Amino acid sequence: MEQRLGHPPLDDRRTRIRWRLAVVGMLFSVLMFGSNFVISRHAVLHGLSQHDLLALRFATAGPLLLPIFLKGGLTSCGGVGWTRGFWLAVTSGFPMTYLMLTGLTLAPAAHGATIGPGTVTLIGIGGSVALFGAVLSRNLVVGVAGVLAGLACLGIAGSTGATAGTLRGDLCFLGVGLLWGFYPLLVQLWKVDGLKAAAIVSVLSMVYLPFYFLFFFRGFDVAPWGVLLFHAINQGVLNVILALWIWGWAAHVLGASVVGRFPPLIPVIGTLLAIPILGEIPGPLQVAGFVLIIAGLFVASWRRPTRATGQAHQDEVPAHAKSEAETKRRP
Repeated sequence: MEQRLGHPPLDDRRTRIRWRLAVVGMLFSVLMFGSNFVISRHAVLHGLSQHDLLALRFATAGPLLLPIFLKGGLTSCGGVGWTRGFWLAVTSGFPMTYLMLTGLTLAPAAHGATIGPGTVTLIGIGGSVALFGAVLSRNLVVGVAGVLAGLACLGIAGSTGATAGTLRGDLCFLGVGLLWGFYPLLVQLWKVDGLKAAAIVSVLSMVYLPFYFLFFFRGFDVAPWGVLLFHAINQGVLNVILALWIWGWAAHVLGASVVGRFPPLIPVIGTLLAIPILGEIPGPLQVAGFVLIIAGLFVASWRRPTRATGQAHQDEVPAHAKSEAETKRRP
């Protein structure tokens, strides 16, 4: 049957709809990841501890993702082997999350939203070059230099700030970036499906729950049930499951050259939301650090669109770009 005059082919319309939905999905994901720093900081400032949030995160995500884990096989740790599962859990499970939440008890949320993703980008670029033979372009070198300069500004501001714990919090966020940055590299190196990797991380991280109930549990009345439910959904469902799954699907639809332009929005969202919600007004040196890191991330992630032939440009970092689909797992 011929297409009616003035109407594009059905496949073209479906492709455009999928593309627009993927863009909306990416924006939703970066909103979840960026706002989580602010929401978690607000929680620890109003009665909940980092241990409470950590328990809520994996007590929610672990059981929900347990069927996916068991489908891969219990004896083989979800199908990847226990050694690989252990390292996935270390780089993206409760050790990384504990550092993030502890940092949020000491330093402003904007620091976490900026230092963490900034360090992840540096690790991702370096790992892509070392492990996958990616080529360093001028944009990447300039972007990395900007991120390093911004981290230095935040380090100086933290060491001379009004609160003595700010520098310790920033070091926690640096540790978050160092661990979190290796997670997508391992996922790519071992060719692990993103949702399966999230299931492995969440189920293995449930090992923290007995320690929580033995040493840190303060009763179920530590906060109203509505508050606990909200943070359980935010931590375990929105950030660990939903945003990660949507990110991976959208990355597949949009391609690496487009996906790489979304991660720099995470520190923008975290920094901007922290001002009205937490009243965190950054000082001049902190502003300079935020601007340098955000600009560096934008420059490092900017890639020319792929040609119609599907051949990637030489100055792209394809390995790192593909790993972005797995990388921004919650904090």
